[in-house]
Amino acid sequence: MTKRTVEIMDTTLRDGEQTSGMSFSPSEKLTIAKLLLSELKVDRIEIGSARVSKGEFDSVLAITNWAKQNQYLDKIEVLTFLDNGISLEWLLKSGVKVQNLLTKGSLNHLKYQIKKTPDQHFQEVSDSVLNAHEKSILTNVYLEDWSNGMRNSKDYVFKYLDFLKTLPIKRILLPDTLGILSPKETNLFLSEIINKYPKLHFDFHAHNDYDLSVSNVIESLNAGCHGIHLTINGMGERAGNAPLASVAAVIKDFLPNIHINLNEKSLYKVSKLVSAFTGFRIPANKPIVGENVFTQTAGIHADGDSKNNLYYNDLLPERFGRKRKYALGKTSGKANIKKNLQELGLILSEEDIKKVTNRIIELGDKKEKVTAEDLPFIISDVLNNYDFKKNIIIQSYELIHKKGKSPTAELEIIINGELFKESGSGDGQFDAFMNAIKKIYNKINIILPLLVDYTVTIPPGSTSDSLCETFITWRSNNKDFITRGLDSDQTVSAIKATEKMLNIISNK
Repeated sequence: MTKRTVEIMDTTLRDGEQTSGMSFSPSEKLTIAKLLLSELKVDRIEIGSARVSKGEFDSVLAITNWAKQNQYLDKIEVLTFLDNGISLEWLLKSGVKVQNLLTKGSLNHLKYQIKKTPDQHFQEVSDSVLNAHEKSILTNVYLEDWSNGMRNSKDYVFKYLDFLKTLPIKRILLPDTLGILSPKETNLFLSEIINKYPKLHFDFHAHNDYDLSVSNVIESLNAGCHGIHLTINGMGERAGNAPLASVAAVIKDFLPNIHINLNEKSLYKVSKLVSAFTGFRIPANKPIVGENVFTQTAGIHADGDSKNNLYYNDLLPERFGRKRKYALGKTSGKANIKKNLQELGLILSEEDIKKVTNRIIELGDKKEKVTAEDLPFIISDVLNNYDFKKNIIIQSYELIHKKGKSPTAELEIIINGELFKESGSGDGQFDAFMNAIKKIYNKINIILPLLVDYTVTIPPGSTSDSLCETFITWRSNNKDFITRGLDSDQTVSAIKATEKMLNIISNK
């Protein structure tokens, strides 16, 4: 079968940045641009809008300087406007070689927003495109509100496309600006246009107002579209844009005639980084990149996985640089317990597994969150097995934070029966505590795991803020694990989570 290659244009750094309440710093934009092009291998990236701010210019300049050195400059695009050449001058100063010119794709926008006739608008577009062409700037043209144009003023859209085909334009970009299209309309409108203009290159740009963006993108490809616009985590204005990870997975698994240049193993990594930069957390159940999407909770599913992978589908977590997990809770059953025991290298009898399972069910009924790293402690509690008892005890600590001075911590800790004392200072009370811990562990030549994530929440099911729950993600030997602490004081709950981590590495 001959595959048709479709371009992916990622617009996280432009349209995605229109997500309410956030913006990227220049260094963050540069980092994401590097990952999108060199690691994810997307074909093009739209990195900003011309003339919006000095910060935007600095960001674009940093990216173009890097792109020049690494042969990516032709993949860098910026949104420009019909502003008598101001955007174009901005573009030339920034070093960008491709403009995505914003124009009107519906008669409504033309009449009521810029109050011009089609001929007046077409002349402005022609002047901008030809001016860019003279300066060796490649032009793609956005038809803003194109979807409403096809619904309500189709004659105008076709008149405009007839005009555009006479200009030196690389691509025509067709956005569903207000996210109004159904999959059926998407296919119908694009099929009509692509059949009428077989020599032109068309991109489709979906919005997710009805949660139909992925379906609409797929229908755009079925209609013969040559390029698609996507964002990391579906970021974008209002309900966002079509999410890159979901679309990429659907194309690979359901459209065998389509080829995309994408390294899907890096999707999760880039998704997490963008989430960290923006502060917008990824929903736990978000396909491909959510924390829970490769976690089996029901025990019957874990049992089926052990019997010829009965509950597997084509979305194997390894495709995306991830790993299948088995949740522990009141519905997990013995099969989930066994899977987690195998992961930890622990072996128990069937009778003991049953006892541990009952305790986990009991904790689940109390809405306690149980992780795989809790298992040794649950086993210790249930079976009174010395091997799993706490070898590390944080005996006492004093945390001091005075205005104008760095926080300090005085610590006493028992390690395998031996008492150690140490002090530390840091940027915060917990940082000071950790620095004291590190001094002690340096003395006994033990390398501590790296702290990679720190989350504080009200415990699930709580109706007050009297308690806080701290989840700390640690990384040891390229493997992550999570420990949990619960206390009325945020720092104390983090210390409890750290004590649990110290016992885990001690038991291992």
